[in-house]
Amino acid sequence: MTSTTESTRELLLSRIRDVPDYPKPGVIFKDITPLLADPSAFTALTDTLAELCVRHGATKVVGLEARGFILAAPVAVRAGLGFVPVRKAGKLPGATLSQAYELEYGTAEIEIHAEDLSVGDRIMVIDDILATGGTAEASLELIRRAGAEVAGVAVLMELGFLAGRTRLRQGLRDAPLEVLITV
Repeated sequence: MTSTTESTRELLLSRIRDVPDYPKPGVIFKDITPLLADPSAFTALTDTLAELCVRHGATKVVGLEARGFILAAPVAVRAGLGFVPVRKAGKLPGATLSQAYELEYGTAEIEIHAEDLSVGDRIMVIDDILATGGTAEASLELIRRAGAEVAGVAVLMELGFLAGRTRLRQGLRDAPLEVLITV
């Protein structure tokens, strides 16, 4: 658990909008755009995530496509760290490392620039939501294959009913999973 204050959690949660039946009937989508539009809430989120990066000794921040980019880039700037995007396959030019992973129905693949991480780097992975954990798990493998260490994974929100934490447990090894809000 993070040192996030209850008032910060309440502020963040109050700016997340539930959108019923999106993207399909029966799903309640957690929309973070109202949080991003509120400078006080976005600053509180950025400060909290930057503090986690510093506390866990991160030297770089990885953001997971696509909403993870929105959160991770300002966190990296605030913490004085580099930012490295993990993209869907085929979106990065040049030499990349790729990692395929299983989805509920099929597979997906993510990539990172091979030269952006190196031995000695400690990487904090940041994303908006931990759902099933597949993308985060694949990113941990990419980071280690690049020769870097995992400082931790930090997410704004965990959808606890999807058991992403369980899927990540082995891939985290001893690195922490920091969740600001669990729903």
